[in-house]
Amino acid sequence: MTTLTEAASLPDTTTASKPRRRRMTVSATVAGVVVLLIVLTALAGPLLVGDPLAGDTAHRLLPAGTPGHVLGTDGQGRDVLARLVDGTRLSLLAGLIPVLFAAVVGTGLGVTAGLSGRWGQRLIMRTLDVFYAFPAVLLAVAIAAALGSGLSNAIIALAVILVPPVARVAETETRRLVDLDYMEAARASGARRSAIALRQVLPNVAPPVVVYCTALIGLSIVYAAGLSFLGLGISPPTAEWGLMVSEHTQYIYSAPFLAAIPALAILVASVAFNVLGDGLRDLLDVRGEVRA
Repeated sequence: MTTLTEAASLPDTTTASKPRRRRMTVSATVAGVVVLLIVLTALAGPLLVGDPLAGDTAHRLLPAGTPGHVLGTDGQGRDVLARLVDGTRLSLLAGLIPVLFAAVVGTGLGVTAGLSGRWGQRLIMRTLDVFYAFPAVLLAVAIAAALGSGLSNAIIALAVILVPPVARVAETETRRLVDLDYMEAARASGARRSAIALRQVLPNVAPPVVVYCTALIGLSIVYAAGLSFLGLGISPPTAEWGLMVSEHTQYIYSAPFLAAIPALAILVASVAFNVLGDGLRDLLDVRGEVRA
């Protein structure tokens, strides 16, 4: 009969066998809350503020804190808060849509390249490597300039430059999986390549792609704002963060807060998505166990 002393020395298999619960870090949780607030602002914000296009030249360049104008007014007397809130929707769309497109197309190309033979892999990846010959920002500017200004053309330009890095992440993860035992078993069972890609590869490639694309959203917002700043994105008088910075640079000495407010919004959104991506990486444990 086991004594109390012997029982106390035995390992606790009930707890040792349990997998370690992964949790979001405090910084990632805060970033998630910020991202949620940005999304809610984009969805419901315009219903809570005034007309972002309504101007009053008699009340132009009012400072922040003015009654009725919490963030002041711009050079045309338009409420800065109303324009900032209304611009959240377009800025978020310019960050999300190109990344979603790049996630779908890039993952498809990366998985196809990873499962293809030597020549198929080289053909796909070397073709995508052509885009790395140009700095991403300059390539986006060139594409947007060729297509013309507008939200749709800016989205196309951003999607083109984001596909290659996503494809590289997907291809790298796929190549890591190819030689594993469960992949060998799937091939030995006679499963078709398409079935292997959908059932065996995609569930394991998706987590790192999701983490990478989450961080890309912040970068896409910055790029979209840069295109609008250069006059290659959203056209006035539509409210958008990058365009607001461009419009307000002429008042940088008399009313510096006008350019600082949308610039701060761009910074906060970019950092929030990047920190959230880091948190998702730890939560999903993208370098952890492989699901067969």
